[in-house]
Amino acid sequence: MSKVRVLVLRAPGTNCDMETVFAFEQAGATANRVHINQLVRGYERLSDYQILVVPGGFTYGDDISAGRVLANEFRMGLGEDVPRFVEDGGLILGICNGFQVLVKAGILSVNGGSMPLTLTDNDSGRFECRWVNMVVNRTSPCVFTKGIDHMALPVAHAEGKVVTGNTVPDANIVLRYADEQGNCGAGYPHNPNGSMADIAGICDDTGRVFALMPHPERFVRGTQHPQWTRRSIGEQGDGLRIFQNAVRWAESL
Repeated sequence: MSKVRVLVLRAPGTNCDMETVFAFEQAGATANRVHINQLVRGYERLSDYQILVVPGGFTYGDDISAGRVLANEFRMGLGEDVPRFVEDGGLILGICNGFQVLVKAGILSVNGGSMPLTLTDNDSGRFECRWVNMVVNRTSPCVFTKGIDHMALPVAHAEGKVVTGNTVPDANIVLRYADEQGNCGAGYPHNPNGSMADIAGICDDTGRVFALMPHPERFVRGTQHPQWTRRSIGEQGDGLRIFQNAVRWAESL
């Protein structure tokens, strides 16, 4: 059986692409870094891959707003390629800046696309760089978090507050910020941005398009945790299972 192929998208300002490639390689996939221009100009085809990842960073300097320029390139340059990729069973993962891109490009649709949703400035008014705890919604259809109950991952963002005019359906909420005991509603700094309903990650109705603000690619080995010498972290970090779940799913396509 040939290895699962992962397209890790990059653009000016992307800075987590190498870590994301490494994470997917640790999960058993073949991952390639592909510039957005290579897709737009047809040098690379999205249909040749099973997983598309929009990694973290500050694409185009986050000018206008975080992820907006790359989101426009998705909409105008790739046209129907991305919706067709999802319809054909492909997986899409957006991490931090990738979350912002997927939302603003209209790729991550909630409740059939009828719910307006965006990400805006953190309540603290500053860049938040810290480790956070999260609980996983086991009733969510999300492919990436199957079998996971809780996670600890780092965040690093200035515009991570999820805002919508309506209540996000529970099935679409995949990750919620929590304290170390797993309690949601604990407030800042456990919820680092003030995101409504403590939302740290959401998925579309299929469960195959998933976006989160924390960085799973930064915790695939136990030694990446700042307290790895004081806790029984184990060899693998919490983030690795997200990539392993994606690869296992893609292998079944």
